[in-house]
Amino acid sequence: MIEFKILKKSKKSKARLGLIKTPHGEVLTPSLVPVATQAVVKTLDSREVKETKTQILIANTFHLHLKPGEKIVQLAGGLHQFMNWPAPLMTDSGGFQVFSLGFGFDQKVGKILKYFPGKENLENIKNGSQPKFLKITQDGVFFRSPFDGKELFLGPKESIKIQEALGADIIFAFDECTSPLASYQYVKKALERTHLWAKTCLKEKKSDQAIFGIVQGSRFKDLREASAKFISSLDFDGFGIGGDLGRNKKEMFKILDWVIPNLNEKKPRHLLGIGYLEDIEKVIKAGIDLFDCTVPTHYARHGIAFSKKGKLNLTKSKFLKDKNPIDKDCHCFVCQNYKRNYLCHLFRAEEITGKKLVSFHNLYFFNNFVEEIRERIKRDEI
Repeated sequence: MIEFKILKKSKKSKARLGLIKTPHGEVLTPSLVPVATQAVVKTLDSREVKETKTQILIANTFHLHLKPGEKIVQLAGGLHQFMNWPAPLMTDSGGFQVFSLGFGFDQKVGKILKYFPGKENLENIKNGSQPKFLKITQDGVFFRSPFDGKELFLGPKESIKIQEALGADIIFAFDECTSPLASYQYVKKALERTHLWAKTCLKEKKSDQAIFGIVQGSRFKDLREASAKFISSLDFDGFGIGGDLGRNKKEMFKILDWVIPNLNEKKPRHLLGIGYLEDIEKVIKAGIDLFDCTVPTHYARHGIAFSKKGKLNLTKSKFLKDKNPIDKDCHCFVCQNYKRNYLCHLFRAEEITGKKLVSFHNLYFFNNFVEEIRERIKRDEI
């Protein structure tokens, strides 16, 4: 189980400082939760991840079920021992894959529609629609394995069983993450399923792991508010705010304004899959305690480094003569020891060490950014 204590509430916004105590240590909130999809933060080992000031990681239930399988992880002593991660861990439920391998894959859209121009006025997922490559039922979802094409079924019972075998400190209820192109009627039906599955997850859970329920409802105010009230009424240890988050960022913040007042304020709130640098302070001011995102490491693998002066594309030849660190104010191992010219060379020579070094810097930079926000909340500046 976990304990959550609110240390300070802002007088200027809904931001708050908190402390989550887990069997594997404490997490000061607000906090970034870097993504370790397959029990690894890509290109970094667990010791390096800890050195980036990372407090907690989230691993992916669906992918670990496929490879290596939860039984292998369980035999290894659970996820913490398997990946040699001594700090707190979360696992998601597999609900995001219902979207990413379903309507998201079919229509090439993500959680926020603004990144997919030309589709703003479509609402082509009607009640009864099914994605091409999976089948959604009242009991769960039939997937095709992306590795061998075999059919596999994942529902609330299966998700909980897998997550219990993986053994993270915090697990999530199985849900249906909807598409921003779904109609009101489709989202309403999907929400009924998510609420039914939330109750099943609580009933099925036998471990002493903490479990978070997920609020859905897409961009529809009445559905989001109803979902927040319903999930908050159940015996969850915390809350995830999931699903698609509107047509643009403005709509995302409206959704947070609808949801957060309807959640039990004594429990932590996790925003699933959002964490662009420009959004972090805003989501914290909106009342979010935890948020997971692949941005720092995904961008790093493509040669993009974050600095106080903006993003740097280190694949560009102009950096070959640049003797500055990525960010002269950054105290991370990379900025203390390597220059932009060398990092640029690594990317242009297609050396994997470049990806590793920039992943380390980006994670440190993001964690440091959030640490500074915690200090500003402490000083009543936010």
